[in-house]
Amino acid sequence: MLQPPHQSLQVAAVPAQRAPVRERDQEAPWHTEAVCRRDEAGLFFAPSKEPTAARLSREEAAKRVCARCPVMVECREHALLQPEPYGVWGGLTAAERRVVLARRRRRDLELKKAARGTIAAAG
Repeated sequence: MLQPPHQSLQVAAVPAQRAPVRERDQEAPWHTEAVCRRDEAGLFFAPSKEPTAARLSREEAAKRVCARCPVMVECREHALLQPEPYGVWGGLTAAERRVVLARRRRRDLELKKAARGTIAAAG
């Protein structure tokens, strides 16, 4: 379900019950330092029927915010692990995250095949 642009980012984008905790700071969840918490959620989530040119422009603006965020990597991993189906997270759009996930799946399959081949050769 698409998140309405008027909904608060901390509610729409960062559900506290699912957010991972950063290793370097066990006291506060990673999203407490997210730069996007100070920006309009509409920048990170598409309104319905958004024209392509407007979407690309909005996504680029969101990525610029992500680029200066101290928790961009944690945000990206959260979005990949959930997986978050909508919005810009950690500097990646939903389509870009699907590509990353597909590459990870292929890499994992190749590693498993290679491990099976090593075991078979040793046995």
